[in-house]
Amino acid sequence: MHILIANLGSTSFKYRLYQMNGQDECVLASGGFERVTDYAEVIQQALAELVDQGHLKSIEDIDAVGFKTVLGKNLSGCVDADEKVIAALDGFREVAPAHNPPYAAGIKLFQELLPQSRLVALFETAFYQWIPESASRYAVPQSWYDAGIRRYGFHGASHKFVAERSAELMGREDVAEVVRNLYQDGPRTLSGKPLRVISFHLGGSSSVTGIRNGVAVGTSMGFSPQSGLPQNNRVGDLDSGAIPFAIKTLGISMEEAEQTLTKKSGLLGVSGVSNDLRDIRQAAAGGNPDAQLALDQLIHSARQWAASYLFDLGGLDALVFTAGIGENNAWLREAICADLEDFGVEIDVDKNNACQAQEAIISSDQSKVKIIVIPANEELVLAREVTRKIS
Repeated sequence: MHILIANLGSTSFKYRLYQMNGQDECVLASGGFERVTDYAEVIQQALAELVDQGHLKSIEDIDAVGFKTVLGKNLSGCVDADEKVIAALDGFREVAPAHNPPYAAGIKLFQELLPQSRLVALFETAFYQWIPESASRYAVPQSWYDAGIRRYGFHGASHKFVAERSAELMGREDVAEVVRNLYQDGPRTLSGKPLRVISFHLGGSSSVTGIRNGVAVGTSMGFSPQSGLPQNNRVGDLDSGAIPFAIKTLGISMEEAEQTLTKKSGLLGVSGVSNDLRDIRQAAAGGNPDAQLALDQLIHSARQWAASYLFDLGGLDALVFTAGIGENNAWLREAICADLEDFGVEIDVDKNNACQAQEAIISSDQSKVKIIVIPANEELVLAREVTRKIS
């Protein structure tokens, strides 16, 4: 079975072609285009290259196309990418302007180019469908809630992969099985001690999620991808009262305020140096106090969100780091885990320093809580879910 994963950004198109046959999961090809101005042109070029390079006999060999859609109004889960999905994306285009319009346009294009293929959308919000309403609802009137204003959560594919893989590494096949079938069967009550995991997805945008027996109990991102931890150039959490105050005091428009919070804030805004953590750390090492403050804020926020899930989980069995920043920065993992020995969290400095973007357990032998690095593989999650959906 050939599954094409289509990743559409505001000016980019990336793809990965999988061959999925039971336990045999193989990446046949991958590629991408940047600075895209005509999606139809680059998608047709990508399809032609897959045939020309011998990965497919023809584009009719593509059984399904998977889309990692972000946020849909009144719609979530793993669903057929049809007119309902396009309408849901359009309904929240202002909330996720960098993601929803490209995906809506891309789905329409693939409907035309591959009419014989099944199109499937896996929303980033899908992993959080079972978070209790007490944790997902803001303290707003019913009319606001009915309009769709609530905590949705993002990076769902990444945290789902962590939930499944950490269960396997912890010898909990029962939990891993729940995660594999979560979008088809929903949560399932398990006997015995629960598996309690806190997952750090730390990358260009970051989030922390609490997971019990493979199911999310809470997450740091809320109504939009602008919330939670300080992002590379997005503000993260901000008191709503700050926006009208800034508009009045600084003499700016609502549009200017929004652009500042989504393009010029976060690590970039605080450091004044860059939105790239490597540049910020280099500046901090050179004595730049603003760069050091940006690093300290990221660490503080990650620890604060992780701590917020300890009570909900009733304890902790594993801390997991994933995504580009989490996988590649031993110093950041060490800082987040610092001084937690009384909570049973003890990192092994040598194991941690030796781990660079590879799967590894980096906790000490004495640590009651496992500290694990699991490289992100969101495309594989999507390929698996598409396969389950169409099988």
